[in-house]
Amino acid sequence: MSPAKPSQPLPTVEGLVQIFTASQRGFFTSVMSQALRLAGQGTTVLVIQFLKGGCQQGPDQPIRLGQNLEWVRLGVPNCLDTPQVDESSAIALKELWRFAIAAIDSGRYELVVLDELTLAVDFGLIAEAEVVELLRHRPQHVDVILTGPRVSESLLAIADQITELRRGSRY
Repeated sequence: MSPAKPSQPLPTVEGLVQIFTASQRGFFTSVMSQALRLAGQGTTVLVIQFLKGGCQQGPDQPIRLGQNLEWVRLGVPNCLDTPQVDESSAIALKELWRFAIAAIDSGRYELVVLDELTLAVDFGLIAEAEVVELLRHRPQHVDVILTGPRVSESLLAIADQITELRRGSRY
């Protein structure tokens, strides 16, 4: 019998950048199902909804779903669906973006979902270059999912996985 070799730690799995897109809004269910499943398996998950407000929630008032999933929405009384936003919405959006940067940079979460971030970029409300920079320099183990109906070429280029959801033709 040969002597036991000293065990070596398993290699760290590098996180992925995933993009979920569709021509219409309203496909968040499949992404949220993935987030809930992973959180139930012990993965730390943060879901940030950039254009959905309406429930008096912002970065300072996250909803906790179970012990591994936190959910933050835009801290305004309504949803944003146009590039023209009032000053208080623009301030809330910038605050949420700073929160997202800090959360990803901290490495605390293994999965961060940035819901409708691609649409906020398309509207010109968040700088595309800042998003690309964040994704390129995030902690190695952090998975990031971006969602939205319109995705720029530079964000598509940085993605490890792109899922386009579309309605199929009926027989």
